[in-house]
Amino acid sequence: MASIRQNDLIQSVRDAFQFISYYHPKDFLDALASAYEKEQSSAAKDAIAQILTNSRMSAEGHRPICQDTGIATVFIKIGMHVQWTDATMSVTDMINEGVRQAYTLASNPLRASVLADPAGTKKNTKDNTPAVIHYEVVAGDGVEVICAAKGGGSEAKAKLQVLNPSDNIADWVLKTVPSMGAGWCPPGILGIGIGGTPEKAAVLAKESLMAPVDMAELKARGPQNRIEELRIEIYDRVNALGIGAQGLGGLTTVLDVKIMDCPTHAANLPVAMIPNCAATRHIHFHLDGSGPAVFDPPSLSDWPNVSWKADTQKSKRVDLDTLTPEEVASWKPGQTLLLNGKLLTGRDAAHKRIADMLARGEKLPVDFTNRVIYYVGPVDPIAGEAVGPAGPTTSTRMDSFTETMLGQTGLLAMVGKAERGADTVATIKKYKRAYLIAVGGSAYLVSKAIKKSKVLAFEDLGMEAIYEFEIQDMPVTVAVDSNGDAVHESGPKEWRVKIAELQGKAA
Repeated sequence: MASIRQNDLIQSVRDAFQFISYYHPKDFLDALASAYEKEQSSAAKDAIAQILTNSRMSAEGHRPICQDTGIATVFIKIGMHVQWTDATMSVTDMINEGVRQAYTLASNPLRASVLADPAGTKKNTKDNTPAVIHYEVVAGDGVEVICAAKGGGSEAKAKLQVLNPSDNIADWVLKTVPSMGAGWCPPGILGIGIGGTPEKAAVLAKESLMAPVDMAELKARGPQNRIEELRIEIYDRVNALGIGAQGLGGLTTVLDVKIMDCPTHAANLPVAMIPNCAATRHIHFHLDGSGPAVFDPPSLSDWPNVSWKADTQKSKRVDLDTLTPEEVASWKPGQTLLLNGKLLTGRDAAHKRIADMLARGEKLPVDFTNRVIYYVGPVDPIAGEAVGPAGPTTSTRMDSFTETMLGQTGLLAMVGKAERGADTVATIKKYKRAYLIAVGGSAYLVSKAIKKSKVLAFEDLGMEAIYEFEIQDMPVTVAVDSNGDAVHESGPKEWRVKIAELQGKAA
């Protein structure tokens, strides 16, 4: 009979969340490296190169892969015969104490993103607690734990539908994936839960993402049951959509498709789909009473020999301090830029406050005239850093503020990730402005371009405050130009045709 100490679980959870903040799972790295080698789209290949380079940098520097260090999710299976030694806390409190310690560790602080009272005051809990915990009591005398950190961008794209029993699940997925856009930072993994009740399907979808990436092995040996057939069918059909890395168009949108199912009511077919982004982070451990879990760091040889560097020959250097509307109007969709100078930041909460101030006729604390704003919520810096990992957040959340920002503040351009809505693209065209994207999943790489940082306004908003970054050669791509031409529309459209042609030649 296992006797497990309270601190063994606390320490194991703490170490697990620190470990996954800067180490990708090897199976994910291998799949991403394979996608990089196969990719024929130059834009998608460049994006994957940035993600792989960022991953190695994070592993070497022990700093977060992504600025969104996720909401802590824990699956725990407790043996019926487990005894807890010296336990003064509930298992829930033990897990939350481990999360608190992980997210507030001085040597690698992780971003606090969890808000209490979500329908009201939205007060940050400051330590990313509480975790979302899924319990199961099983036979045995050990404890099995999976810790995962799920970023808000991919969680926001979760889908749940109760289909009719006769509906085709693959068809629903193919109809749904394009509606998710690129805010979930592909290439990644789709987790699908089928059956049970709606809430059970959602948990199954999330749990399915915890399994190793094995699509290459599955396709090599061939499917052995209907679920494996469905995985392969969805994998092939989703990649044929041509969405590609970061939604720019390309051969690989998903690295794997995971499915778990459960018996369900004859009248229903609940299906949930949850994506895992390019910052896939999870780890499994077992406690048997012998002490806390030990996590062995991977070898740097596990990373592919891919090293992204700014291409000053192909990319145009832009001085933000002298930027004019005329220069913005000269940018072309798909063009790569290297930004230099002073860059403002601001995301959801800051935009809401700006809009409210303008509606009341109040003077803004920051002059946005001829400036560029970056949608980001950075990780707190440690010694020697101007800022912690600082990758882009999903831009569509700022769509409702774009008319105000472009029409009333003098803003010239915006930087974020993923596509913009049709109305926002029309607004960008109306004011002859531009929208640029940085690569989601390259937060630590991007942060190295930030040489200085200071808060200009709304300091009480924490990571959502308005900062001013001084940057040097920050890589971005023109996603919507001043004429309203959008690469997130043209790229996938072009690659759907190319993939169909490639498949026709291979047939």
